[in-house]
Amino acid sequence: QVHLVESGGGLVQPGGSLRLSCAASGSIFSIYTVGWYRQAPGKQRELVARITSGGRTNYLDSVKGRFIISRDNAKSTMYLQMNSLKPEDTGVYYCNAVHLYDYWGQGTQVTVSS
Repeated sequence: QVHLVESGGGLVQPGGSLRLSCAASGSIFSIYTVGWYRQAPGKQRELVARITSGGRTNYLDSVKGRFIISRDNAKSTMYLQMNSLKPEDTGVYYCNAVHLYDYWGQGTQVTVSS
């Protein structure tokens, strides 16, 4: 079992940047495929970015070229660098880890507004 804790959310103006972190504990982090999902009010949760245990990444089309997902297995931590933020990036961002089972963090709010 793995416990996930997100941090780094907040309020940012359009065009700004934020860096989200997801700290994992309780299991061997390196074996997990980990990712970031987000959920905007009234919308379904969607996958934003994911990185496998081997380092392969995939992104939601609307964030390609703006967001970068990375992981530091030595620190059991995953990151999401978000640049050129837009109002439509607003939502609760959740950390996810998958290896046989799905694990979720509690979420962190990201608000992009002027």
